[in-house]
Amino acid sequence: MKEMLEIMIKNLVENTDAVEITETNKDNITTYEVKVDSNDMGKVIGRQGKIAKSIRTVAKAIAAKENQKISIEFIG
Repeated sequence: MKEMLEIMIKNLVENTDAVEITETNKDNITTYEVKVDSNDMGKVIGRQGKIAKSIRTVAKAIAAKENQKISIEFIG
């Protein structure tokens, strides 16, 4: 899952070296904290959060097939 998120995020941003994804597990929920350069934050979130919502939808669909619960947080 982490690799899939990394591929999607890196294809959206200009500064790919600044992309960091941290994975934590708590109460059967895996949380991914996605850090990107502040200049690329708008590209990851999109207008009215549409791109961020799409990323979360795809990731949650994949996690549901594996009987997992995930959360994705974007940090600038």
